[in-house]
Amino acid sequence: MRFFKRAFFLFIFCGLLSTHTQAQKTFAIKTNIPHWATASPNLGVEVAFRHQMTFELSGGFNPFQFGDDKQWKHWIIWPEARYWLNERFNGHSIGLHGVFAGFDVGGLDLPFNLWPELKNKRVEGNINGIGLSYGYAWIIGNSLLLEVNAGGGYGRLHYDTFTNGSNGYKTDYGRKHYIGPTKGAISLVYLF
Repeated sequence: MRFFKRAFFLFIFCGLLSTHTQAQKTFAIKTNIPHWATASPNLGVEVAFRHQMTFELSGGFNPFQFGDDKQWKHWIIWPEARYWLNERFNGHSIGLHGVFAGFDVGGLDLPFNLWPELKNKRVEGNINGIGLSYGYAWIIGNSLLLEVNAGGGYGRLHYDTFTNGSNGYKTDYGRKHYIGPTKGAISLVYLF
């Protein structure tokens, strides 16, 4: 509940900052295309404030279970402050972002043997972190952009491990520090 209060206040703060904007396009909605490939609906909003700065709040979720005790359930929220090197919503940008996510995954055989324990176990937990990002946006239409964004940073994971199955029992728990990718997006953006 505390997390949702923080996200709500960040959204309100974002709206207040947008009141100081100029008459040009200062608001965008976006969707992360690869996130849809994991059956994860997602949406983001970005508002401009102060010359070359924007603030984005994006999020997505996957509430689905895929049968045979396979699931990739998760939710994620990325707040991010960006500085655009040229002009807002065009060209290069650098940013500072947060990542807040919850997950419940199991019964999966991930490529490259990334987490082999997931094949026979289920892991449930969350991650909170911070990172730096780089992005680039191309104007592809009057109000349409294609944007690529990637970031890395630090996260703190808290998780519990269960046996696989709907009646699985808790077998372990863990707390880990994570350093690595914290954001990745290829987004279709519409400007207002």
